[in-house]
Amino acid sequence: MRTFNLPDLGEGLSEAEIVAWHVSTGDRVVTDQPLVSVETDKAVVEVPSPYSGTLLALHAAAGDIIHIGSPLADFEDAGVHEDKGTVVGSVPPTEAAAAPPTEREPGREAGVRAMPAVRALARKLGVDLVGVDATGPGGSVTAEDVKRYASAMSKAGPAKALHGVRRAMAQKMEQSHAEIVPASVYDQADVEAWIEGGDVTVRLIRAIVAGCRISPMLNAWYNGQDKTVRVVDTIDVGMAINTDDGLFVAVMRNVANRTDADLRRGLNNLKQAVEARQIPLEEMRGATITLSNFGVSGAGRFANLVVVPPQVAIVGAGTIKPQVLAHNGKPAVHRVLPLSLTFDHRVVTGIEAARFLKAMLTALEQPA
Repeated sequence: MRTFNLPDLGEGLSEAEIVAWHVSTGDRVVTDQPLVSVETDKAVVEVPSPYSGTLLALHAAAGDIIHIGSPLADFEDAGVHEDKGTVVGSVPPTEAAAAPPTEREPGREAGVRAMPAVRALARKLGVDLVGVDATGPGGSVTAEDVKRYASAMSKAGPAKALHGVRRAMAQKMEQSHAEIVPASVYDQADVEAWIEGGDVTVRLIRAIVAGCRISPMLNAWYNGQDKTVRVVDTIDVGMAINTDDGLFVAVMRNVANRTDADLRRGLNNLKQAVEARQIPLEEMRGATITLSNFGVSGAGRFANLVVVPPQVAIVGAGTIKPQVLAHNGKPAVHRVLPLSLTFDHRVVTGIEAARFLKAMLTALEQPA
């Protein structure tokens, strides 16, 4: 008997969610036959069989989340295949997968003060003491605090584990909060000279290119472990695409060397692939800077955005609205586009960020 473990899916990913099995116990399978579909980091990919043989057991069901290296399936009379399973749509692994995170024990978080009996009660009721308002002496959590919190949570309905896209989004946001030192600058572009119905997103991409040329440090990757930064020559813009399932960030490659028409085709193709959940993993890897055009929702001007490592900057575009401005020494009503720039202050200086944003404004305020 041979056991096939979930292989390294690349880029240090530590877990995956089982979407669907394409085989059943007792089936005879051959090498490279699609075995199971898994979802990780916002994409669904197929894991092929590394062996030819008969399936004795499947170790996970649809909806289960398993860690890299955990058993997937047992084979009888399995013939070894040298490849040992290449994941369709993944990138080649560059490093060992991260170790599975240990389950956090309620009440053990740093900074929480609580007596052992209170911690035991929290474990019994499934309460994480970090979220409990402490009313005891010296800011300690009491048993009544735990009971009150548990009662409130029960009224809110049962807790449901995040899956798929939203789980990946939560992990990315946690990573950003733990690693990034964020700072933001804001301004607004006078876009009255734009042609009605112009391609706002393409204009924004062009403006980002202008900003990166003035301040190349914002188009970079930073490694906080060894304190190294790589300024990237090619500008690959991560495009935040919202769906009912959660937020995807697909990558527009080499945007500085593409025509407006080619950029629009690329944007349309990425959006269609995301909506169909058929976008390959490699199309969501390697962004050097991100654009969040949240203004398309019709609300919102400025935002404190989230930088996702190893990137060091993200640009946000708010809703274009008329506003009274001083124009040629007189008040005038012009359309304005609010802009937000959040950057990792460990790497980017305030002056570099301001120059980047100024270059964007200059590019955006040119007639269409």
